[in-house]
Amino acid sequence: MKPKRTLALLLCAALLLTALSACGATVVVVEGGGNAGTPTGAPDPAGEPGPTQEPEPTQEPDGQPGGETTAVKTGLAVLPSLSASASASGEGDGAAQADILLVAVTVDDDGVIDSCIIDSIQAKIGFNAQGALTPPLDTTFATKLELGDDYGMRAASPIGKEWNEQANTLAGYVAGKTADELKGIALDDSGHAVDEPDLTASVTIGISDLLEGVEAAVANAAHLGASKGDKLGLAAETNMASSKDASSEEEGLAQAYATFAVTTTGGGVITSCLIDALQANVSFDTAGQITTDLASVPKTKNQLGDDYGMVAASSIGKEWYEQAAGFCQYVTGKSADDVAGLAVNGEGKAADADLAAAVTLSLGDFQAVVEKAAK
Repeated sequence: MKPKRTLALLLCAALLLTALSACGATVVVVEGGGNAGTPTGAPDPAGEPGPTQEPEPTQEPDGQPGGETTAVKTGLAVLPSLSASASASGEGDGAAQADILLVAVTVDDDGVIDSCIIDSIQAKIGFNAQGALTPPLDTTFATKLELGDDYGMRAASPIGKEWNEQANTLAGYVAGKTADELKGIALDDSGHAVDEPDLTASVTIGISDLLEGVEAAVANAAHLGASKGDKLGLAAETNMASSKDASSEEEGLAQAYATFAVTTTGGGVITSCLIDALQANVSFDTAGQITTDLASVPKTKNQLGDDYGMVAASSIGKEWYEQAAGFCQYVTGKSADDVAGLAVNGEGKAADADLAAAVTLSLGDFQAVVEKAAK
């Protein structure tokens, strides 16, 4: 390049820099191209971040960046048994006993249990040798978790722990494990844990059926809207109101009618909901002799599905399990107080048109168990 031309270019550059400085502009050198008029990381005129400015990720309680949550599945298992029932005899009254194990879980897509609740109902309905019921029909049955110390196991426990304490310990132990890992827990012939110091020191009840319930709940689990870290709830309401004495015309009936709800809650509202119910029936004659096969296992209404037989009598052509699912969908996103305050008509059925289109059953039992579970 000729000397005179080089000098001219340098003078032009100097004049340009002087002009820009006088106007208050900032000169930025960007290597490799780009917008030389926009500082790195500064907003452009449209308010967007510069080319190298990235938003800082936020950390959520479940460890997901950017406010994302991990979806988990909600599951319920109901394992009933009538085997402890007995006919009346010369030694005393008979009893229909429904033992109902309940297990609720949330589980991720890898099969890892996020949370677990284990509970049980022991509904014992007595009748005498004349085929007459002995408890009043308004008798209700609390769960073992609800009974707490009133269940009365502590005195007989070698470690001085009540049933609810041991069940809660087992529920905490299974969290973070998969169903396959639970199958690896060593048990003796009576179903007690062995070679598991974390269990044997604090759980002395037989756990084989409890583990079976956990595995069933995991297998039943489905995505219903819950997220990792949501609070899991389980509740039951059990009565014997439909039981009746035996007569010369028909057998007596001891019926433990139980309604169950599993909920998850987050941010003060229900994020997922499951409802099921069980009619545990034991029939007996006027001599107080049981006529039901006690080895039979009653099915829940969800398990019965279309075989429950409600469609023909339903004004909306929906089976019980469909209406229970409709109620669960309706209350998802609502609080426990919202559920308790649902408007009903004089028959206890939904007053809201949207809910009435999906559920024609009386809402009382559904409201009671969902509110209790979601509290």
